[in-house]
Amino acid sequence: MNDSSWGSPPQTGPPAGYWGPTDQGPAQGAGPAGPTYDAHDAQQTRPMPIVPDVPAHGGDQDDDRGAARLSGPLFRDETPQPPYEVRQSQPYDPPQAPSYGPHDMQQTPSYGAVPQNPEPMPDSSSQPASAPQKKSAGRDLSAAIGVGVGLGVVIVASLFVVKAVFVGVIAVAVVVGLWELTRRLEERKGIKAPLVPLALGGAAMVVSGYVRGAEGAWVAMALTALAVLVWRMTEPPEGYLRDVTAGVFAAFYVPFLATFVAMMLAADDGHRRVVTFLLLTVVSDTGAYAIGWRFGKHKLAPRISPGKTREGLLGAVGFAMAAGALCMQFLIEDGTWWQGLILGFAVAASATLGDLGESMIKRDLGIKDMGTLLPGHGGIMDRLDSLLPTAPVVWLLMVIFVGSG
Repeated sequence: MNDSSWGSPPQTGPPAGYWGPTDQGPAQGAGPAGPTYDAHDAQQTRPMPIVPDVPAHGGDQDDDRGAARLSGPLFRDETPQPPYEVRQSQPYDPPQAPSYGPHDMQQTPSYGAVPQNPEPMPDSSSQPASAPQKKSAGRDLSAAIGVGVGLGVVIVASLFVVKAVFVGVIAVAVVVGLWELTRRLEERKGIKAPLVPLALGGAAMVVSGYVRGAEGAWVAMALTALAVLVWRMTEPPEGYLRDVTAGVFAAFYVPFLATFVAMMLAADDGHRRVVTFLLLTVVSDTGAYAIGWRFGKHKLAPRISPGKTREGLLGAVGFAMAAGALCMQFLIEDGTWWQGLILGFAVAASATLGDLGESMIKRDLGIKDMGTLLPGHGGIMDRLDSLLPTAPVVWLLMVIFVGSG
């Protein structure tokens, strides 16, 4: 202990509480303010880091480290301040929080900064506008037109030459349609509707309707259904009810509805009635296709047929009513234009429902077309879809307007 007494005057030196080395040794009279340390102890003690507003050079090495650790900007848009000068003899490389230079601070997010997307989001205004996609017709138009013209020539020639030939054309179309339908049912659902009794009964229905009218058609339909029930008995009973139900449905859907075309043909002006029936159905389908393809925006039945639109339905109604007025006025004897308007509206409605009905069947079967016999059209059933349900409607309205002939 020093020999000086407590009452001696204060010695010259650093202020009380200073924790650094001195040249004069331990402070005199600084006992109440805190203990003093020698130079060796001061170098081993870490002072509290103080961050000045303006970077200062020099000072203890630990002070430089602490200042460099907190010298980065808090936000990206701030201008980073240069870090404190670090002595070259002892480069600082802490394991947890490395220091950065001004260039690095701009690229590395500091503490508290909001994470940024490393890649800038594309600017919609700078992206080149994609060219509008051109609507596709969805079918081979050249093939469809060629096949349609060929079928029209055959139909017109058979109608105006010998009526019986056209009855044969109807019977052939019925048999081919039954073959397509039963084949698709067996392929997709495992349903074995007997084709032989259906084909024979279907052809008989068409001939009976032409010769005996509605009475002959109903009798032939009943006999065909009975033949389907008996024919299926020759096979195991598993799936019997399913197969005969599909067979009776096929007999009604294809040959029985087609029989009304033969019944129209049996009238004195039958060829003109059949032409009116075919023309209105084709015009309705064409109007729906043309208007729907050009202006269609609102779906008519998206779950059944996504391609059909309400605008297309309006086009079908307008085209069919216009064609109906002309046909009833100039083709049908004793017919008037207002009857043609009603007839055209009914044809557009029945043709659309028929098209939707077969679309429902094909969607249930998971197929796009019933067949590939007609290029650009699909199969025979793909052309009969709107004709079959329209035939009884036209036949009934013709009978109401101008009689059975």
